[in-house]
Amino acid sequence: MNRRSLLAATASTALPAWAQQAGGQGIRLVVPFSPGGVIDALARPLADHVQERLGPLYVDNIAGLRGSTGAAFVAKAQPDGNTLLISSVVTQAINPWIGAASLYDPVRDFTPISLLARITNVLVVNRETARRARITSVAALVEYALNHPGRLTYASPGIGTTSHLAAEMFKERTRTQINHQPYAGVNAVSKALLSGEVDIGFQNLSSSAADIRSGRLKALAVSGLSRSIDLPDVPTLNESPSNLRLAGFDVGIWIGLFGPARMARDQVMRINAAFGDALNSPVLREKLRALKAEPSPSTPEQLAALVRTDLARYQPLAKRERAQLE
Repeated sequence: MNRRSLLAATASTALPAWAQQAGGQGIRLVVPFSPGGVIDALARPLADHVQERLGPLYVDNIAGLRGSTGAAFVAKAQPDGNTLLISSVVTQAINPWIGAASLYDPVRDFTPISLLARITNVLVVNRETARRARITSVAALVEYALNHPGRLTYASPGIGTTSHLAAEMFKERTRTQINHQPYAGVNAVSKALLSGEVDIGFQNLSSSAADIRSGRLKALAVSGLSRSIDLPDVPTLNESPSNLRLAGFDVGIWIGLFGPARMARDQVMRINAAFGDALNSPVLREKLRALKAEPSPSTPEQLAALVRTDLARYQPLAKRERAQLE
């Protein structure tokens, strides 16, 4: 028996009954997206680390309806600590306004456990578009868009994604007319941006960092309130000139851990502590940083407040954009 197996076996014998059920398989960690995505890539090393504290734990991908299928599955599970959800702002704060309201209530049907990580969105422009239109900054982009309404097109990986809503919020605040071209996923968006099929987009840093470093895409700004560790010279949209009305602009991706509603407090805090310890592990932090994800452990109350804040933040915009899906 290797060290990891021994640790897992030893840990499981010391666990309460709630962590030793599920037919002997251990705790089910539901990822509501297909294998291979950022959340799946984050969940697997997390599972490896956490099982040393919580015992056997396995990742189960239950994809569909932009994450809502897996979230609904967990919402209906028993609150015994054996079924957990690694979810995102899209599933918990945007989907409920875009067709998922009948599947689950993002506040009543879940127990928040801990925020796990944040991923920055970056406003990027195609290299040739930047050269041709002399777009060297956010101010230059806005000036060009105002002088050439409808000339630029932005890409998103789909209606209701943070990339889509960030762009719509940007248009609303800057009063610009920029066309929207949705694609089937992040990879398709990257190809469209690199080929010049579209001009700009809000890309998550994990999918755009290499193209920014190579110069194939120009990064104009990050969409969070703080500059990115990976792009320290790229300003935030919040730093833009005041006449652009971008103060406080904050649209990014967060990933959190939830359980079904009515989980016992001692279970919640035990799981919270295990994931918090894992996220503070230098080895795991390095793995997450490679995914351009910033480890961000929190209390259950902080995650609950974040969900409520983002539900209110995205409601008007998401409900307006829902018409494109109907």
